[in-house]
Amino acid sequence: MQLRVVADQPWDVAADVLAVPFVGDPRFEAGLGEIDRRSGGELHALADFGELKAERYAAVIVAPGQLRAGRLMAIGAGPADELTRQVVVRIASTVERRLGGRRVKSLAIWLGDLADRVEGGAEAVAELLARGVVEGGFEPAGIYRDDVKSAPPALDELILVAPGASPAALTRAAERGVVMGEGANLARGLANRSANDVSPEVLAGEARAIAERHGLSIDVLGPEKAAELGMGMFLAVGRGSDNPPRMIVLRSGDAAAKDSAGRHLAIVGKGVCFDSGGISIKPADRMEEMKMDKTGACTVIAAIATVARLAPGTPLLAVAPAVENMPGPHSTRPGDIVKAMNGKTVDIINTDAEGRLILGDAMCYAEKLGATHIVDVATLTGAVARALGDQMTGAFGTPQAWYDQVAAAGDRAAERYWQLPFIEEYRADLDSWYADLTNTGSVEGGATKSALFLREFVTVPWAHLDIAGTAYFRKKTPYAPAGATGVSHATLVELALAGAKKA
Repeated sequence: MQLRVVADQPWDVAADVLAVPFVGDPRFEAGLGEIDRRSGGELHALADFGELKAERYAAVIVAPGQLRAGRLMAIGAGPADELTRQVVVRIASTVERRLGGRRVKSLAIWLGDLADRVEGGAEAVAELLARGVVEGGFEPAGIYRDDVKSAPPALDELILVAPGASPAALTRAAERGVVMGEGANLARGLANRSANDVSPEVLAGEARAIAERHGLSIDVLGPEKAAELGMGMFLAVGRGSDNPPRMIVLRSGDAAAKDSAGRHLAIVGKGVCFDSGGISIKPADRMEEMKMDKTGACTVIAAIATVARLAPGTPLLAVAPAVENMPGPHSTRPGDIVKAMNGKTVDIINTDAEGRLILGDAMCYAEKLGATHIVDVATLTGAVARALGDQMTGAFGTPQAWYDQVAAAGDRAAERYWQLPFIEEYRADLDSWYADLTNTGSVEGGATKSALFLREFVTVPWAHLDIAGTAYFRKKTPYAPAGATGVSHATLVELALAGAKKA
């Protein structure tokens, strides 16, 4: 897709479709008024009719009148006091998805009022709109089908219209947005693939291909090496499947290097390629969704690739423990005791609490490899999904100063997090008669107890992003299809880029 930023007025821009976002109730004055006048008053008439609404993401497509575009789309951005960076991304995604099944090769979007209402101005809006269009073009139905008639159009050209702005500065920002969107879509594509298509070995192969494309180093540990390193928790989960586990390690920059913020950041992602629950087997209802339990691993693999594209050589480590959690003759049984890489013993009382086991060893290994700061991303608990739903990611962190840096990266990334507390009294619920701790406690406070478990296996500043609710949508929205969302990819990239050397 060719990207172009023009300083022309929107009515002078030739494109198949001109998209015009508006904030609050449509006011037909200034630029929007002139667009309406040149369209023959179509927008005003539809507003009076009740078809053009102030509702966020509501869009109409009308004839262009005297405009140079082939069609005109108006789309609501919602109330001005609720306009966020995330809304800007989703407006652009909605525009792209609204055109699904249409013959559109060139799309122009007028920045309009958005540039005056979003922190960072026109450059921030250009980046967010470009990213949103790219993310809106993702169609998971196309992974296994050749012809998806309702798919968003494959654009030849995206034109951002910013009268009076500096095209060069906005182009740089928009190009960054395109790269961010492509990285999110890479994570979504991997996460959406089925379990019979992506085993731990296949995921390792995908990571190897990504490493070769982007100049990253890669190491993949099999069961023998993991046993030698003492990764008892990781192996306890993977042993039940005929598809052996793989600990995938990607690195950008030198092993001993620190970034400009003095960190050697590690991003760790849960990679359960399929989660049956093991011996503690899950109910059949929605078990097919458990191919999505590898989303954290897919996210960190995509994120390090995106960082390599935007700031090559930035010191960064991505660790993706990949397993299948299956019942079988060699599966871990409830009551089995295993030893973690850091020497702690764990009483596995529920084999369906497996993600924390593989993450614990992965974080220990990240520290062994030199990590000074860690963020893990995982579809970890149903508890956080029940508490926060699919629009807000639950997060933990220690110390608070490190969590605040992660949260700030999330703000820049247009992603939402809600900090949850470590409640120390709950740690006693993980006590075991036989081992240092159990892998789960009572169901109350499950998200916090899982974070308390993970904390036992990290000694450096650490944040835990529980994306169990936000990793995928069960039904489509105006701005996204059902399936993986790419959540937290942009946050990890922004966090890493905060330590990149300035150009």
